[in-house]
Amino acid sequence: MDFDLAQLRALEAAVDAGTLEAAARALHVTPSAVSQRLRALEVATGRVLLVRSKPVRVTASGEVVLRLARQVGVLTAEAAVELGGEAPGAPPTVALAVNADSLATWVLPALAPLAGRVLLDVRREDQDRTGELLRAGTVTAAVTTEGRALPGCRAVRLGAMRYRPMAAPAFAARWFPAGATPGALATAPVVVFDRDDDLQHRYLRGRLREEPTPPVHRVPSSEGFGDAVRLGVGWGMLPDLQSAAAERAGEVVDLDPGGGVDVVLHWQQWRLRSAALDAVAEAVLAAARARLLP
Repeated sequence: MDFDLAQLRALEAAVDAGTLEAAARALHVTPSAVSQRLRALEVATGRVLLVRSKPVRVTASGEVVLRLARQVGVLTAEAAVELGGEAPGAPPTVALAVNADSLATWVLPALAPLAGRVLLDVRREDQDRTGELLRAGTVTAAVTTEGRALPGCRAVRLGAMRYRPMAAPAFAARWFPAGATPGALATAPVVVFDRDDDLQHRYLRGRLREEPTPPVHRVPSSEGFGDAVRLGVGWGMLPDLQSAAAERAGEVVDLDPGGGVDVVLHWQQWRLRSAALDAVAEAVLAAARARLLP
């Protein structure tokens, strides 16, 4: 099966831009040209690759071809740089998915030195869902809780981030006067990141006999989440990498010493020989060895 580079670029642009019109603007062609390229690609593969909704949605077959399109794009960009065909300051782009806590505490500092060599397209997603972006071809690598290698990928264990139930001292005195008892855990307000964040409730399910239904505050920001806990909005599971300084300063206390949760993270990336992707992987793996629990 032969693939046309322009057709692959049309598929990638349509998915990234969301509509054929926006993809046409990105590619500096007409919407009709984008439509024709996509139709020709579907004829060549014998599969429907896109659902023409707004935004467009990639099908299961489309995910396979999209992954190929992104791989070809990475390799093409690197070859152009080596041949001197790219303008200075336009290095290859590496798209990766990272959970918010890792991004805020150890991943971004690890990637910062690569800024002159690689353009980063970071997608923030819950660690239990980052693998979905990799599977769909949206990103080329991901920090994920999925340990089994996804199709076309290789997986490496990074280590664990330890989370503990933390609260402001005044909040703990009010809601947990006798410690993290089942009664207090069932009724005390809790802070969660967003509707995909199950970490607090995972901890509660390990402590309570019934499905937990405490009052919930949602704060979809890693920094804002920590601030909400420190300000006494509710209690929450904070990673040691984020809470250590606040704990030393007496701004938060551990509600349940010894009752933390370890979240094991893995690095998954395409089986693709790319200097840019390899550089990102090397930086992430080195930082994980230095900052995460074995």
